[in-house]
Amino acid sequence: MTNKRNFLLTEFVSLLKTLDHKTKGEWGLMNPHQMVEHLTYSFMLANGKLKAEKLLSPEENIPKLQSWLLSPKLMKENIDNPLIPKTPPAPKHDNYQESIEKLYVEIQKMFEVYDQNPEVKILNPFYGDLDLEHNTNLLYKHCLHHLRQFGIQVEYVEG
Repeated sequence: MTNKRNFLLTEFVSLLKTLDHKTKGEWGLMNPHQMVEHLTYSFMLANGKLKAEKLLSPEENIPKLQSWLLSPKLMKENIDNPLIPKTPPAPKHDNYQESIEKLYVEIQKMFEVYDQNPEVKILNPFYGDLDLEHNTNLLYKHCLHHLRQFGIQVEYVEG
């Protein structure tokens, strides 16, 4: 998991900074700025700053879903997420680079939360209660998914 943690804390943000905020996605409706703010919310959910109201997946599916998180299988394109609007909202921040910095703060916060309390599990509305390993894998896959959306290919790393 160290490799994925390092990727999220260092390489990922560097890749976002090189992405032109006007780049058109290969799928979906989000632009890079909207994608960065979307990921910020994902990390806020993972660090507990935002709370999931309830579990949306059937309880009996959680073991299989959590097993997928630990697998090298990537997220598919055009995932239907009932928690986000069909039309992406306008960015809250005017500046793309500022939004990247806000995302970085939330990434750091997620690891701080788990470093301070390694046993904590945080509810994800689709995957259930997640520990550090599961949340790191989920967010790693989520970040790779959106990098691919904007034409940035990253080789999947184990650990």
